Amino acid sequence: MATEGLELRRPGVIADVVPGALVRDVVLVLGGAALTGAAAQLAVSIEPLSPVPLTGQTFAVLVVGAALGTGRGLLAMAVYLAAGAAGLPWFAGGASGAGAASFGYVIGFVLAASLVGELARRGGDRTPLRTVGTMIAGNLAIYAVGVPYLAFARHLPARAAIEAGLVPFLLGDAIKILLAAGVLPAAWLLVRRFTR
Repeated sequence: MATEGLELRRPGVIADVVPGALVRDVVLVLGGAALTGAAAQLAVSIEPLSPVPLTGQTFAVLVVGAALGTGRGLLAMAVYLAAGAAGLPWFAGGASGAGAASFGYVIGFVLAASLVGELARRGGDRTPLRTVGTMIAGNLAIYAVGVPYLAFARHLPARAAIEAGLVPFLLGDAIKILLAAGVLPAAWLLVRRFTR
C-alpha cells in the first residue's frame, strides 16, 4: 500500500483530537466558558488587601486556552465575558455586569486564552517546563489588562494598583501554574496513548 503523499497530522491542541468539527467546536467553546464560570464560584474575598477576590478562574482560563487553542479559547472567554456582562451571574462569587473593579481581569482572560492557545498550538503545553512558560505568559496577559483597569476603576496610582491587583495573587498563581504544568503534559500523554 503506497503512502507517498499521505501526511499524518498531529493535533495542535488537545481539543483537535475530539471528532465532529462544528458541533465539537460549539460544545467546547460553551464548555470552556461554563468551566470558567464554575471556577469563578471558588472565590475568597481578600479585602482590604484587594477588591479582587482569589478565584479558580485564572486556572480555568489558562487550561481552557491551552486545551482549546487560539480561536476556540478566545471564543470561550468572549462568551464568558459577554454573558457575564449581560447579566449571567457567573463572574467571581456569582457577580455579573461590567462595573466591578475586577472586570479588567475578565477582559484580560480573552487575551490570555488566545495567547496560551497559540503557544499550546506550538507545543507550549507538552512538557512541564514549557507549560510553566506558557502559563506565565498567560498570567502576564491577564495582569496587563486587569491591573490598569483596576487603577482606572478605583482611581489608584500605578503602585497601589500593583499592590492591590497583582502582588496578593502571585503565590496562588504560582500554585495554579504548577498544577497546569502537571495536568496538561499528563493529558498529552493520554492523547498520545489513545491516538496511536
